[in-house]
Amino acid sequence: MRTMQVLRFAGILAALSAPIAAAAQDYPSRPITIIVPLPAGSAFDVTARLLAGRIQASLGQPVIVEDVTGASGSIGAGRVARAAPDGYTLCFGGVNTHVIAGAAMALPFDVVADFAPVSPIATTDLLIVAKKAMPANDLDALVAWLKANSGKVTQGTGGPGSLTQLAGIALQQRIGATFAAVPYRGAGAAITDLVAGQIDFMIDLAPNSLPHVRSGAIKAYAVMAPTRLSAAAAIPTVDEAGLPGFHMSAWQALWAPKGTPAGVIAKLDAAIVDAMADPRLRSRLIELGERIFPREQQTPAALGALQKADIEKWWPIIKAANIKAQ
Repeated sequence: MRTMQVLRFAGILAALSAPIAAAAQDYPSRPITIIVPLPAGSAFDVTARLLAGRIQASLGQPVIVEDVTGASGSIGAGRVARAAPDGYTLCFGGVNTHVIAGAAMALPFDVVADFAPVSPIATTDLLIVAKKAMPANDLDALVAWLKANSGKVTQGTGGPGSLTQLAGIALQQRIGATFAAVPYRGAGAAITDLVAGQIDFMIDLAPNSLPHVRSGAIKAYAVMAPTRLSAAAAIPTVDEAGLPGFHMSAWQALWAPKGTPAGVIAKLDAAIVDAMADPRLRSRLIELGERIFPREQQTPAALGALQKADIEKWWPIIKAANIKAQ
């Protein structure tokens, strides 16, 4: 009798798992949508579109990028969290949407529990930049100017709860100065005002700032990373320029809804690995100021570990500073 029950139970499990296995085997059989929870033209949007154009060749189906903005990225991320776990609706997010938002907002979803990690994509370094009329010509002089004008300085940010705002708070704590964070609906709008001289400085994503640095419209002082950017080798690191260890970056990654079959996750990850090995895609991302994750880190487990480490690092700081996203 017990043997019959065991066999019957095994049969039920097999029947339940068969459709899931078949779905993973047939995946993808229709177009895939990647939701970018940040504005069109942002560094994340640009990278997502470059990636989508490449992975659709591996997957054999169209990959559509859709910008779903609002509420500091939580609207787009929430849409993916609530989507069917079938691999056809994905989220291209990062430290803003899957780390900072979890501490700075009351979300209707959990940034960890409601998503299945697929793979890290690239890291976008942050640059310390200022308006062209800024009298300081190096980072030490800029820090001195910020201190001398403490309380009167304006820093453009990508909005409340953004990484750029968090970076500004970290800089204030590091140098002992205060300045007003001027929130914008995305860093793209802020950089426009920086070029126009309407704000004093920014800590900005490299792909947003580099075109204006190259044209001479703004000044660049340092990259917040331990090594220089290949795309802008003349810009020193913070370690070289006077703020050793003041590192911060905006990594980008792909998530699926929680419960997405492991076979589907594996196919998506394999497509990303294939895409990130493409010399043309790598060259374009490096030109934009991105750093590509090493092959051994292009895994779901590595993304989960990266997110966990940044949550442990940034959540206490965000909560202590009472940072609230909108």
